[in-house]
Amino acid sequence: MTRILALVFAAFIPLTAIAADDPDSAPEALIRPAGDSDLSEFLWTNRPVVVFSDSPSDPRYQEQIELLAERPDMLRERDVVVLTDTDPAARSPVRRKLRPRGFQLVLLDKDGSIRLRKPSPWSIREITRSIDKSPDRQHEVEERRERRE
Repeated sequence: MTRILALVFAAFIPLTAIAADDPDSAPEALIRPAGDSDLSEFLWTNRPVVVFSDSPSDPRYQEQIELLAERPDMLRERDVVVLTDTDPAARSPVRRKLRPRGFQLVLLDKDGSIRLRKPSPWSIREITRSIDKSPDRQHEVEERRERRE
């Protein structure tokens, strides 16, 4: 009996490894380049935080990315996706729409409205507090509470 059980486990373990390697099953990266992304693809699903800089070497940009990477769980809990744009010459759709000057942090709500613009890095705590004050986020929290009861 134990040999049969061992064979069954031996057959299923490689299948779970294959499933784990499947890129479609992995969660999307929290921080990613804006590239050709259009902000409309995040409507009603995510809160984009867009970090602009004229160069990836900008110390403010580097500090902001470090701050965002400290607590990704807090951002994922609030449906945040971080887009980065460090090439003003590329004129990405996100850059054309938001029109930053130099370093800028822009937080958008799920409805696509601009929640805040900041010319300096912000901590996770400051960003999440701003998100938590929004009516959309308060409604989400209330819905989750009702589902638990």
